[in-house]
Amino acid sequence: MDINEIKARAEELRSQILYHNNRYYNEDAPEISDYEYDMLLRELEQIEAEYPELITPDSPTQRVGGDAAEKFSPVEHIVPMESLHDSFSHQEIRDFDQRVRETVSDPKYVVEPKIDGLSVSAEYRNGIFVRGSTRGDGKVGEDITDNLKTIRSLPMKLKRPVPFLEVRGEVYMSIGSFERLTARQEENEEKTFKNPRNAAAGSLRQKNSKITKERELDIFVFNVQRIEGEELESHKQSLDFLRELGFTTLPFYHLCSSADEVLEKIDEIGDQRGQLSFQIDGAVVKLDSFDQREALGSTSKFPRWAEAYKYPPEEKETELLDVEINVGRTGVLTPTAIFAPITLAGTTVSRATLHNEEFISEKEIRIGDTVILRKAGEIIPEVVSVVRHKEGSEPYRIPRICPSCGSPVSFENGEAALRCTNTECPAQLMRHLIHFVSRDAMDIDGLGEKVLHALEENNLIHSPTDLYRLSREDILKLDGKKDKSADNLINAIEKSKSNDLYRLVFGLGIRHIGQRAAKLLADKFRTLDEIAAAKAEEILAIEGFGDIMAESVVTYFSLEKSKELIREIKELGINTKNLTEKTDVTGSPFSGKTFVITGTLPNYKRSEAAAVIERFGGKVSGSVSKKTDYVLAGEEAGSKLTKAQQLGVRIIDESEFERMKTESE
Repeated sequence: MDINEIKARAEELRSQILYHNNRYYNEDAPEISDYEYDMLLRELEQIEAEYPELITPDSPTQRVGGDAAEKFSPVEHIVPMESLHDSFSHQEIRDFDQRVRETVSDPKYVVEPKIDGLSVSAEYRNGIFVRGSTRGDGKVGEDITDNLKTIRSLPMKLKRPVPFLEVRGEVYMSIGSFERLTARQEENEEKTFKNPRNAAAGSLRQKNSKITKERELDIFVFNVQRIEGEELESHKQSLDFLRELGFTTLPFYHLCSSADEVLEKIDEIGDQRGQLSFQIDGAVVKLDSFDQREALGSTSKFPRWAEAYKYPPEEKETELLDVEINVGRTGVLTPTAIFAPITLAGTTVSRATLHNEEFISEKEIRIGDTVILRKAGEIIPEVVSVVRHKEGSEPYRIPRICPSCGSPVSFENGEAALRCTNTECPAQLMRHLIHFVSRDAMDIDGLGEKVLHALEENNLIHSPTDLYRLSREDILKLDGKKDKSADNLINAIEKSKSNDLYRLVFGLGIRHIGQRAAKLLADKFRTLDEIAAAKAEEILAIEGFGDIMAESVVTYFSLEKSKELIREIKELGINTKNLTEKTDVTGSPFSGKTFVITGTLPNYKRSEAAAVIERFGGKVSGSVSKKTDYVLAGEEAGSKLTKAQQLGVRIIDESEFERMKTESE
């Protein structure tokens, strides 16, 4: 290639990498595997190394990938939270060791697993946790103090009152927690997180810390960023010290004296990947001595005293033995591939989702095929490609008959998914019941999947309303149920009758209506009867509702079966009204106005200020536009304030906000 072609390729790579950076770091929704991303970055690094005149200040090789989101207050990192340079071979680790030895003598290294999560800072004063933040771009992160407080493995009080301590750690979601979360998402036909790392990042950056708490996050603390009142000389000493203070440190870390020892430990950690309860995507090699680290320093992006080794994606061939079809709560047929078992990344794999018929057609998948499976840092294995077809095989097509009830299946509204047309389908009923009693819906404690199946097998339930007709004697008929457990279950069912309306609406399982949409419906129409009578154009007036969602609500309540269900719900005494008192917003200066909140307010969290605005009939937006009526600005207000000034949007402070609140009350 000539220099113009090379320059064009570098620009193309920067554009691709920046796009995938945003998908990975800021949206927590990657489109390519870590390995594919690493290869794009490696190619750009090689071009810029050979042609340094092509390096640009905004190149992704020159900075950390994430940005500080505006929905959180910014936190400046006094000690930059640097990323690590990646190696992909043993020789590159030896090259790293050689570079270190050119500056310092007799280096020792600590080798530790590279946790696949979200890097955070946690600060303590006199042993008490005071602030937490994300890495962001390495220099400025996001204040996530409230969300970090929900992580049980992060101590709020240290075992010794160190005057000041800032540590760095990796927030992660265990494989077990991830599987429970995605099972709930699949049950509700929500978009599932692709892997535990993105689940952890998406959970940690929630505005509502209650959601973060429900996601069962954990943290490993692996570095001292700043400290007062103690003298530490080495990394291993600091890890031991952190453990003494009560932190959960990395489960294993090894001190090594040579490149051979380092590589041996890297391979040992790699061999353990499949047996761990959390995900790792590599190993980290760090110079142990802090004085030697000082001598080596850092580049504009990476420390010269550390290196990350990334394990290559593992792919293997296996035979596709069969395709199993499962029926979801709303009748969606999901194909699952059954393979001859193989070992991938230390775990035995025999199943993988095939998504839908379109995916099967694109890959030209047939039963009996030899296929390539990959598990590159993902919990769920994926079919990469077909190696060869079995002689005489035919393209696989999902049956047009429901495997659960034998009814016809069809595509609806251009969707890729096939659905069973029978609303009485047994498979749909059970999944509907599981959804109805779930924590986010009616939250009936003790009514797990096993109990529901037992009730169905004893011919005691045929719809959600049958749960409210159960007697103590019915429960005692089930295996293992004693007097106390029967009483507890009956009490839990009775208690759920008093739930707020949005829980019931969500529990009904209306297609495309999640918990947030259910709450918006309940807030708008106040009673189940009003929701049922609402027209599509009335529903579309709700912020965040589109045509498909509105039509889904109208269609659901137009069905005779739904009308009968509502009649039964009311007869059984289940609450059908919004229990949250509606505030009279007549004459309120908030009513009908759009607000944007930015900066740090003296006496309010942003969520608290937003709740006041919404209580008095206003709405809160995340971005400033010509339609914005007010910008509520606190200290350290950033780009939103600047944009408001440019657009001439009225800017108010907390004292003006308080005056408006007083006027509304």
